[in-house]
Amino acid sequence: MQHSPVIRAENLFKRYNDFTAVNGIDFQIHRGECFGFLGPNGAGKTSTMRMISCVSPVSSGTLSVFDMDVRRRQRDVKKLLGVVSQADSLDPDLNVMQNLLSYGRFFNLSSDIARERALEGLELFQLADRTSAMPDHLSGGMRRRLLIARALMNEPSILVLDEPTTGLDPQARLLVWDKLNLLKSRGITMLLTTHYMDEAAHLCDRLVVIDQGEILIEGTPAKMIQSLVGDIVFELKVSHSDKADLIDWLNGSGIEGHIEDRADSVLVYPRNGSLSMEDLPLDNYQVTRRPGNLEDVFLRLTGRGLREG
Repeated sequence: MQHSPVIRAENLFKRYNDFTAVNGIDFQIHRGECFGFLGPNGAGKTSTMRMISCVSPVSSGTLSVFDMDVRRRQRDVKKLLGVVSQADSLDPDLNVMQNLLSYGRFFNLSSDIARERALEGLELFQLADRTSAMPDHLSGGMRRRLLIARALMNEPSILVLDEPTTGLDPQARLLVWDKLNLLKSRGITMLLTTHYMDEAAHLCDRLVVIDQGEILIEGTPAKMIQSLVGDIVFELKVSHSDKADLIDWLNGSGIEGHIEDRADSVLVYPRNGSLSMEDLPLDNYQVTRRPGNLEDVFLRLTGRGLREG
């Protein structure tokens, strides 16, 4: 991986009238890595991706792609991008192959090159037997795979993935992950937003957690988990009526670490491995010992309140 950033943001802002969606963030993305943007709804993730994709103007600050200012060289930047948005934008009146070929025309591809790339993409995403199918006759997983294949028609250097596996079943998600890892191994840089923490942990080399337009933390998934959560988490299943008593007991037990109330469970994040199963009330509650994960990091940083929008 080269160390020269392909995307650089410095003091980047995005404002909508009096609302600030992105509040002076800085980040660098390097060639060939998958870089993730995590955050609650309305945190500023999609606004950032839309500025990188040159579909929403920068309010202030610096944002460059391959050293090109996105405000001055939008056409040149767009030539290097493949974009997979949350919305399903397939043309329902065109079959699978026609959707790809018509997209190729936006990049002035000759018919021969467009067909060659379309066939390569369909083969890669296991859609080669569906060339004549209409989009409405495809499963949700097939449609998402077709959208990614379409985004590759211009042989992009950067693939922008906004919630690429939303709504897919586990098998379809695993197939998409496998193909995205293959593309990354070929040197394609990826930008990813997702609400699936396991997806971010699986695909991302580095990521940021954004909330209220600001970056709360940046790093590798493993280092984030280690620094904020630790190696081990104890999860105690508890009824709502017993939860207050359990939390009082834990707070008075001398356990070193963080205790968190989460839905039907109470989580204990011990400090420096200072806790074992025998220290917990095993007779009264179902206790699970598990590794810390990105979901723990996410909720520790952004809270548990429901976000709309």
